[in-house]
Amino acid sequence: MKQLTLDIGLARGPSLASFMAGPNEAAWKHLQLWAGSPTRSPVPTYLWGAAGSGKTHLLQAVQAALREQGALVGWLDPSLAEPPGFDEDWAVVLMDDVHLYSAVQQHAAFSWFVQAQALQRGVLAAGALPPADLKLREDLRTRLGWGHVFELHVLSETERRAVLRQEADARGVFLSDEVMDFILHRFSRDLGSLMQLLEHLDAYALQAQRAITIPLIKSMLENE
Repeated sequence: MKQLTLDIGLARGPSLASFMAGPNEAAWKHLQLWAGSPTRSPVPTYLWGAAGSGKTHLLQAVQAALREQGALVGWLDPSLAEPPGFDEDWAVVLMDDVHLYSAVQQHAAFSWFVQAQALQRGVLAAGALPPADLKLREDLRTRLGWGHVFELHVLSETERRAVLRQEADARGVFLSDEVMDFILHRFSRDLGSLMQLLEHLDAYALQAQRAITIPLIKSMLENE
């Protein structure tokens, strides 16, 4: 069985420009202005919504935008078992999937939050639940909810189709309507999974030197 090799170095990371806002335009515009401002407001922002609504994409996009400006950014998510101490060189603190934080991570998140605020640095966090419903230590939960709070909504099928088409066009990949229907009705519909699937398909099609068709997709699945 031949292994599929992906050139991760060629993959394009999340960006604010590539985010399909749809019903989430207010949050998207807020973050565009905030990330692009030379004097970012220290008032925290919290994003919440179901899986696939774009929370992690937006956090990673803000991280990329700030790094392009030469800013250092603190990042915390549940995979970081032992978070480092707060770095005063950080311009912004980003905290993803806060609803999954362990006691150690909650302690670090609270410390980062307090120190960021003391130094007038921005905080952008995201979780699956609104602040009032987060099962976190009270001092952290209340701080997450006192600034700007935006609920993100999962895109409709029409909007997901538009995002998939936009990403395929950016890669120079043609997806027929038949292939689009097959993908959207047989695979996970959250955007992260769709983008990962498209990346796999693009790499597999290049390797096979074939266009992306339903038989090619089935072949890829059989050979993984």
